[in-house]
Amino acid sequence: MKPSTDRMLTRIKSVYLYIDQKGSVTTQDLVEEFGITERTIQRDLNVLDYNGLVTSQERGVWTTTGKKVKVS
Repeated sequence: MKPSTDRMLTRIKSVYLYIDQKGSVTTQDLVEEFGITERTIQRDLNVLDYNGLVTSQERGVWTTTGKKVKVS
């Protein structure tokens, strides 16, 4: 796997775990926590949303879906 892909997957996993720990976060919370652009966070959230791991009931506010995941 390319180093850039590995970094992206590690970051997405970290974003998921952060949301799961906090319960509910805004996109801006994630930008500040991870120190990356809003566009990058949005791409990561899109991956998590596509896989049914996070949801946004209110624009810009994210929670985990409760779908069982194996985190290694």
